[in-house]
Amino acid sequence: MAVKSTPTTTASSSVCSVPTLFFAFTLLCALSLSLFFLSNPSPSSSPPPSCSSFISQNAPFSPQNSLKVYVADLPRSLNYGLLEKYWASGPDSRLHTDVDHQIPDTHLPKNLEFPPYPENPLIKQYSAEYWILGDLMTPQEHRTGSFASRVFDAAEADVVFVPFFATLSAELQLATARGVFRKKAGNEDYERQRQVVDFVKNTEAWKRSGGRDHVFVLTDPVAMWHVRAEIAPAVLLVVDFGGWYRLESKSLNGNSSDVIQHTQVSLLKDVIVPYTHLLPRLQLIENKKRPTLLYFKGAKHRHRGGLVREKLWDLVVNEPDVIMEEGFPNATGREQSIKGMRTSEFCLHPAGDTPTSCRLFDAIQSLCIPVIVSDNIELPFEGMVDYSEFSVFVAVDDALKPNWLLSHLRTFSREQRDRFRRKMAQFQPMFEYDNGHPGGIGPIPPDGAVNHVWKKIHQKLPMIKESIVRERRKPPGVSVPRRCHCT
Repeated sequence: MAVKSTPTTTASSSVCSVPTLFFAFTLLCALSLSLFFLSNPSPSSSPPPSCSSFISQNAPFSPQNSLKVYVADLPRSLNYGLLEKYWASGPDSRLHTDVDHQIPDTHLPKNLEFPPYPENPLIKQYSAEYWILGDLMTPQEHRTGSFASRVFDAAEADVVFVPFFATLSAELQLATARGVFRKKAGNEDYERQRQVVDFVKNTEAWKRSGGRDHVFVLTDPVAMWHVRAEIAPAVLLVVDFGGWYRLESKSLNGNSSDVIQHTQVSLLKDVIVPYTHLLPRLQLIENKKRPTLLYFKGAKHRHRGGLVREKLWDLVVNEPDVIMEEGFPNATGREQSIKGMRTSEFCLHPAGDTPTSCRLFDAIQSLCIPVIVSDNIELPFEGMVDYSEFSVFVAVDDALKPNWLLSHLRTFSREQRDRFRRKMAQFQPMFEYDNGHPGGIGPIPPDGAVNHVWKKIHQKLPMIKESIVRERRKPPGVSVPRRCHCT
């Protein structure tokens, strides 16, 4: 089985009595304050830290203030086994150059317990599933910085994490047999989706909650496409609601709507998570002169909400101090993107097939001020971060007015742009999944993306528990009313 591990044994009795601990705590506080005043003799120095802040900044999360997570016991073939399947496969037919399969007949060492995630940018941008599971699979003694506490009894858990690499499963199908992706017959991805859903729905944990406390990672907009209605009660980790809007428009016979009429996604129960950035981080101290006003690299022609991109392109492509490039950050395109974003004041972020993309997080890591042109965008970790402190939000109608966008960007002073960049640098770690350890197994940064995902799920617990209780008290045969998409 893929995700079993042995819980760490803890001591059954306390070593110190309560009075002894209190005396030690008091002594520690006095010592820390004495050291502070010795190193900060000036009256104008900042005020001393309190004992509580000293403890909170240096102590690991305690079980009382962490998220208790049980990992569903799916077969390895549905997570790390999919990585073995990927690395044993051929080049991705959608890429001119597949960095993962450039050398023929080169495979990973056999029996590698935690294979690496693909560098293929079409897949890597959705790698949250890998890093989140990696945190849970890390031995407990190395997880002191994680906000999630893994438990080994589903009855003790706040949530049940379903360790299915749904994005990798979908992308394997799209790379090898795209023509059957929307069908069920001959679709290996659908067979895996079915296996996951049948497994979890037969567990006592699902039956107790109706799946409302189960967590699925669906970062790819087409992940688990065939079974979404069946997992709709669960907590879904998604990059935005773009793919779900598209499903809704089809159900309305092509009539678009800003309101999702079904109950599949909602900010009340689901969590918006970041894409994985594809470009390296630029430190604030490394920032240099930026001669270009506005930069964009990507496909000009998109569908649905992305039609605004084509119109914007035509409006600004021939303007001075603007660079608009076709392409994807792969191979030589990656180097062009690094140069373009690091030498531009602003980076354009219009909607594509979905309201957002990894381009936004590449801009943040490049300290290029995002210009977000999307009326329906949802962003990760809102409430923990205020994007208006380092981004420019523009209504689609305004952006499409001739000469309006560039004139607006030129109104930002040097001081304002520098302030945006300083604030952006503070938040860069929040959008970093990679913990720097092979296979994703190892301590995670306390201020990184994985921990913020856990904290966001923790915020949903009161709503999850309430919905479970409300469902239990319904008389037999009573249907659940349809809910609005509340924001």
